Amino acid sequence: MNLEVNEESRSDVDFIVGKHVYGSLYGLKPEIADDEELIRQTVLDAVKAANATLIQLMSWKIPGIKGGVSVMALVNESHIVIHTWKEYRYATVDVYTCGNHTNPEKAYKLIVERLKPQYYSYNYADRTQFPTSSPVKRDEMRIETATPY
Repeated sequence: MNLEVNEESRSDVDFIVGKHVYGSLYGLKPEIADDEELIRQTVLDAVKAANATLIQLMSWKIPGIKGGVSVMALVNESHIVIHTWKEYRYATVDVYTCGNHTNPEKAYKLIVERLKPQYYSYNYADRTQFPTSSPVKRDEMRIETATPY
């Protein structure tokens, strides 16, 4: 899957390029799902693989039956997050980036390779604000006020 958007061909309109790859990892080894340092390093390497810019890395270990590890990288382009549940041998992965220069698919593949699930799901959502729907153009700006629910 090619996630690139040709921004040069759209030079008359400003818009946001958003790419969101997410999924679930099943059948993780409990020792992998509970290894905070391994998951931290995996997320750091995923930031590089995505060609993103790290702002902050946070992690925490949650004890108990539904415990596991959560690691979140806040990147200039958005975020990369892994949450694991050791007892369930399960993890969720969220890689969301903005900018044509980023590659969240490469980051997701690296995470799957490192955490070695028995099987996994993969989802992609195009979060790009296409020029045809953009209210912002170089020479004009339209501002609308949303009414509360």
